[in-house]
Amino acid sequence: METGTAADVEAMMKKYDRESNVRVWEGVPKTVIRWIMICFSLYSIWVTLFSNAMPQKRLTVFVGMIIVMGYLTFPRKKGTVKVNSLPWYDIVLMVMGAFPFFWYAANAVEIIKMSKKIDLFLVVLGCLALLSIFELCRRSVGIPILCVAGVLLVYAFTNIYGRNPDVFKMFRSVVYALFYSESGVMATPINVCAKYIVVFIIFGAFLERTGISGFFIDLANSLCGSTAGGPAKVAVVSSALCGMVSGSSVGNTVTTGSVTIPMMKRTGYKGEFAGAVEAASSTGGQIMPPIMGAAAFLMAEYMGITYAEVAMRAILPAVLYFTGIYIAVHLEARKLGLKGIPKEELPKFGNLIKKIYLLLPLVVLVYLVATNTRTMQSSAAIAIIVCILVGLVNKDDRITVNKILDALEAGGRSTISVAVACSMAGVIAGCITVTGLASKLLSGIMTASMGIPLIALFLTMLCCIVLGMGVPTTANYCIMASTCAPILIQMGFPVVSAHFFVFYFGIVADITPPVALAAYAGAAIAKSNAMKTALNATKLAIAAFIVPYIFAMNPAMLFVDTNAIQVIQICITSVMGIFGVAAALNGYLYKHINPLFRLLIAAGGLAMMIPGTLTDVVGLALVVVIIVLQRASAKRVAA
Repeated sequence: METGTAADVEAMMKKYDRESNVRVWEGVPKTVIRWIMICFSLYSIWVTLFSNAMPQKRLTVFVGMIIVMGYLTFPRKKGTVKVNSLPWYDIVLMVMGAFPFFWYAANAVEIIKMSKKIDLFLVVLGCLALLSIFELCRRSVGIPILCVAGVLLVYAFTNIYGRNPDVFKMFRSVVYALFYSESGVMATPINVCAKYIVVFIIFGAFLERTGISGFFIDLANSLCGSTAGGPAKVAVVSSALCGMVSGSSVGNTVTTGSVTIPMMKRTGYKGEFAGAVEAASSTGGQIMPPIMGAAAFLMAEYMGITYAEVAMRAILPAVLYFTGIYIAVHLEARKLGLKGIPKEELPKFGNLIKKIYLLLPLVVLVYLVATNTRTMQSSAAIAIIVCILVGLVNKDDRITVNKILDALEAGGRSTISVAVACSMAGVIAGCITVTGLASKLLSGIMTASMGIPLIALFLTMLCCIVLGMGVPTTANYCIMASTCAPILIQMGFPVVSAHFFVFYFGIVADITPPVALAAYAGAAIAKSNAMKTALNATKLAIAAFIVPYIFAMNPAMLFVDTNAIQVIQICITSVMGIFGVAAALNGYLYKHINPLFRLLIAAGGLAMMIPGTLTDVVGLALVVVIIVLQRASAKRVAA
């Protein structure tokens, strides 16, 4: 693929991004469904800003609408779908799933008074709702999280039946906990989704229509395009900026990759490397402050700290992540002798400065949230208005009424998979709560790790990667915060470290084999081997696999319990350390590095990334010695 046409991008999205594998509607049905999505977005904004309805009414209506839109959007399986086709069984599933939620909303007060003594009719309704949302999860989110929820659901049934072998009471207990109480589907994740996430998703849809993605790509070209291996560096910078606001690793890989990957291949990079650079960078965009795919705002809510504090603590890990990729790209370019793009072919920086106003919605959003001037949802709503105003000013891509409606429709459509994933997160958390499994999981991890914190972190990492496979960023964090983070906190890890640890490993699931969806999407565009691309992406993103362990064991990297001098020291030595690790993995520094030197410079780099004066001195000595020896050896060869 030498060019990324609209058809190419659409086909790629349908293959690797479940959110894009949708039904095809035309004519009147298309218009009707479009207006359903638009009305949902407007309703969601109104509710999150003005409604004082009780959660049992507000959330059930929200999820009921999600189920209706979900079955209107996602077909039973991937592949070619008939135009304007909605099979009878999907209509049954849609009605069967949405009706219980609307019934609950209409009769919330009476159902709450019943408490756990719900009757057979309500038990049946709850079962139907749960089955419907499980099926919608399979269609819109994926199999991994469904398998986890399914196993826990079976465990919940057997656990309760073992305590009291009465089938009706077993179903009643589980259904009440997962559907009618606030510890299941209606738990914190879906509450956060309905209150915060939906308005940020709509904001992202409006931001897209201001032309900011093109601005980011042009800016990256202007800054990095002419340097050695320029197109790959453009991919790193532009994907970091676009991914920060997109909230989807796969979606960002496909949209920006259709531009950057062919450029990298034409420059001389191998397909496996080009696809990996784009996938790793797009995935990293989700951990890039200040937006972090909207997860930063949710992290503030979950951890009970200010948004400004979350963004500040995320800075160094994100810098290390992208520094590692950038260095690897530069060293690969030097190794292959690649040049940059001629300056006359690049956008002029002076012309780009004139479009700096495109950043205004982001600046307004960050300012309002960071200063606590407005609530998070109010800040996002104001930022949406700023998007519209910016779009009116932008004569190259002026916003219209149709674009505003498109943004509302896209926001509603994008909310479906996130809300379904959040509902499943509630089911998982509910199963853990109703069975008392949390203490068993904690003791199980402690036993398996033999009380060694590093092994406990490794086991938690595996859980995060499995749960994070194919899940959008915001829902991903909600799942991690509800399931994995509490385990680490109970083991004694600081709250901030625990939440950042599980969030990072939930995100890197998209580039971690075997289910590395972002990497596979990059490989498809690059026409390269999918597994080699995924392994390259993992290697490029090595900082994301190392840094969380460091800040979990020593939260100084997150600027916790440090002073100004220590912060400066940590920043300088960590960046130098990631250089050592990147050079070791690439195997090139002025010339090819021999195996012993690669081990030594990797050890030196890791030592400098671990906060502490002794490790910094030892690591610095190793890295400097290897650099000097490599440079001297390269000069001798050249002479």
